[in-house]
Amino acid sequence: MLRRIRLVYNIYNFFHKNELAHNLHLYKKLGLNKKYYSSISSKDFKHLTEKPANAKPISIESTDIYKEADEVTKKSIADFEKNGYIILKKYFTENQVEEINSEIEKLLIEKKIKFKYGNKIMFAINQSPLLKSFGSNSRLIHFLSSVIKGEAKLFQSINFMMGSEQKSHSDSIHMTTYPLGGLLGVWIALEEIGPDNGPLHYYPGSQKLPYYLNSDYDNEGNSFMIGNKGYSEYEKMLEEKIDENKIQKKVFLAEKGDVLIWHANLFHGGEPHTNKSKTRKSMVLHYFDLNCVCYHEITQRPSLFK
Repeated sequence: MLRRIRLVYNIYNFFHKNELAHNLHLYKKLGLNKKYYSSISSKDFKHLTEKPANAKPISIESTDIYKEADEVTKKSIADFEKNGYIILKKYFTENQVEEINSEIEKLLIEKKIKFKYGNKIMFAINQSPLLKSFGSNSRLIHFLSSVIKGEAKLFQSINFMMGSEQKSHSDSIHMTTYPLGGLLGVWIALEEIGPDNGPLHYYPGSQKLPYYLNSDYDNEGNSFMIGNKGYSEYEKMLEEKIDENKIQKKVFLAEKGDVLIWHANLFHGGEPHTNKSKTRKSMVLHYFDLNCVCYHEITQRPSLFK
């Protein structure tokens, strides 16, 4: 019950002003009567017609990643609007991958990070300058900013030692923006990943479907409480939308160092991890566009930036 009371979140937010101040200038510009600690959800934007203006978009062709890409990768980049994802084969070198894996092992031994929500290691980048440097280097940020047509900023990391086995979802239900679409996911294979150790799956073109948010499964709540629908009801709705639209699933069988970049609304998840004698080491990085209001739709909280 406490997790549903808006006031509880507001009190927590009150003590994190520095991490929440990034939305304030956008609230003012949009005419929203919101404090930095206020509850926020898609319902607050339904009456708006004006959107925050993005910085001048960066040309993808001007980025080093594009210039150095082979023709297959360039086509993947060119097809982002159509397919909703980009594949960068072996973007991270063998040595870089081993550095990441060694750092995660060290942080676990030192108990600076731990598993949450089952098999997730959350925000390891906040405990390691090394990990953060891999996700926030200027070369990658410049490229992601061109893809998102804004100013990409590293927000979150999630590390896995085993497959997530998560059902299909859009990240925009968890990490939401106004305007919608101001988010990118970057998934890194930290070892070879085959059909039996929980590969990632995704649905090309699904990003063109509507953004399914709280109102789409009666989860908006009221003035005092956030919605009470279980997450499984959202997952069920997504399964129905996939069936209705007859979208074909793809499975990403990855080599060590491969990267999959996905659109904010691309439906994706984890395949069954059938061979538990194998690990499935991977790292997910999420990036927000700083020109957007950033928040969490389900819990109706503004996003904290460290």
